[in-house]
Amino acid sequence: MEKIVVDLNNYSYPIYIGFNILSEKNIFYPLKKNDRVMLVTNTTLSSIWKNIVLNYLSKYGMIVDEFIFLDGEKYKNLNSVELLVSDLLKKLHDRHTTLIALGGGVIGDLTGFVASIYQRGIRFIQIPTTLLSQVDAAIGGKTGVNHISGKNMIGSFWQPISVIINLNFLNTLSHNQIVSGLSEVIKYAISFDYDFFVWLEKNLDSILSLNENSLSYCVKRCCELKTNIVTIDEKENYYRMLLNLGHTYGHAIESYFKYSWLHGEAISIGMVIALRTSEILGILDKFDIERIIILLQRVGLPTTIPSNMSINSFLKYMIRDKKNNLGKIKLILPTAIGQVKIFEDVDQNTMISAIQSCYKT
Repeated sequence: MEKIVVDLNNYSYPIYIGFNILSEKNIFYPLKKNDRVMLVTNTTLSSIWKNIVLNYLSKYGMIVDEFIFLDGEKYKNLNSVELLVSDLLKKLHDRHTTLIALGGGVIGDLTGFVASIYQRGIRFIQIPTTLLSQVDAAIGGKTGVNHISGKNMIGSFWQPISVIINLNFLNTLSHNQIVSGLSEVIKYAISFDYDFFVWLEKNLDSILSLNENSLSYCVKRCCELKTNIVTIDEKENYYRMLLNLGHTYGHAIESYFKYSWLHGEAISIGMVIALRTSEILGILDKFDIERIIILLQRVGLPTTIPSNMSINSFLKYMIRDKKNNLGKIKLILPTAIGQVKIFEDVDQNTMISAIQSCYKT
């Protein structure tokens, strides 16, 4: 088992990574016998992993309730928040209850947000079950829900007390979910680590076949990279924005299609548009652009914009991005493989040209 510490002084917490780690002694620390917990998951995971996790919690002597959401990004909204809060109140949970999020980014974000607001804040633990949530969404304390006008527009920063990454969960994921998660993995390599990008080029087939050694290294490296950024800038005042390569364009796709796209699919296209933006600005070598696009295509990720989404639709949602300031759209753009920068003054015509270049011809 690997352990990484997110060092945030009084709010520091461990990330545990490994196979079959739910059986590890004290994995749920600081929870103890007779503590009340609410396990939050979805209908899909309920039939696969819920009882296994409940069994481990029961062995620790905890008093466990459960709440099950319908599965899907479209349920990541205020109505779901109301349902969970109502159930907590109905079952007389108080400030000493700990929520446990068993699921992907939707469950983690929803559960964390409710933890941040229920009786002005209670503890929660992340047990991410998708590759995307294990390498990204479960780490760093971003919680929230979507609004019809934009993704993650309602939320808070609320750190978990631990993140438990059990890599066995990945064995029951669909191929599409693995592919979606690899979009965020590639994002980390493009943004921060050239050597990791080279490693991905060499080991991609091994990851897709769920080789244990490759998966373990891949997830650990992403967790290290995100932890480094979160430790410097917990609440996204500046440096944490660098984690958002492709997200300004990608979130527009998710919002336009009412969250029917997998997050990683939308971010893949968003990254390609960001690459083309860098190309137009003359800040990224064409060879690097093609090298990145080839890797995305090898994974099986989309790299062209759906024909039924207009340029104006992009701009409509991009102007609402949380990184923006005084109406100016901020973009995170690559300047080399392994390096990204924040750009606040990209001309709208440049963005339009980049978007136009990414429609399928």
